[in-house]
Amino acid sequence: MTAEPIAEHEPEHGCRWPVPPQDGYTVDDLFTLPDLPPHTELIDGSLVFVSPQRDFHSTMIDLLVTGLRRSARSVHAEVKVRREMTVILDHRNGPEPDISVVRSDAVTGSNQTRFEAEGVLLAVEVVSPDSESRDRDTKPRKYAAAGIPHFWLVEMAGGDQHPVVRVYELDPVTKTYAPTGIHHDQLKISAPYDIDIDITLDALKQL
Repeated sequence: MTAEPIAEHEPEHGCRWPVPPQDGYTVDDLFTLPDLPPHTELIDGSLVFVSPQRDFHSTMIDLLVTGLRRSARSVHAEVKVRREMTVILDHRNGPEPDISVVRSDAVTGSNQTRFEAEGVLLAVEVVSPDSESRDRDTKPRKYAAAGIPHFWLVEMAGGDQHPVVRVYELDPVTKTYAPTGIHHDQLKISAPYDIDIDITLDALKQL
């Protein structure tokens, strides 16, 4: 359903905030409400706004996107790699993975604003301080329930804050993710296609 006219509350400092519908927002609202901040997500019917990101978040996304695309070309995988695009899981959930690997036929044109879950092969979240609980718990559970077959959780580790990529694969029976590896220097795996990415701190610092 689309949003009905929304009452607004005006705090003393003059900002106007929409009052959410009684049953929460829907995916239709996410794409029709005016003036939402960029990269707003919909989680369980609530709008989630994104805080300013650390340099690690941005450069790690760049490193992985470049590596995923290079690996896909080398094996002629029929996939596309996209960053920060909404994925529709159901009518009350439209999160925005930091990276999505989708089937080529899921990309329909340059004006596209979203992907359906069934077109997504891999969702990647780079952990941020303000979204740690969502990245580690809420989003993976929802991605798994929607049938997205692969998930990566990316974070900083150790005193030198080097990148770590935790790789998960969907158990189709339980609809939950099972860990398949923890990668510190070289991310070399065979699913959803043959992938080989240098994720050392040196590689990250070169960006």
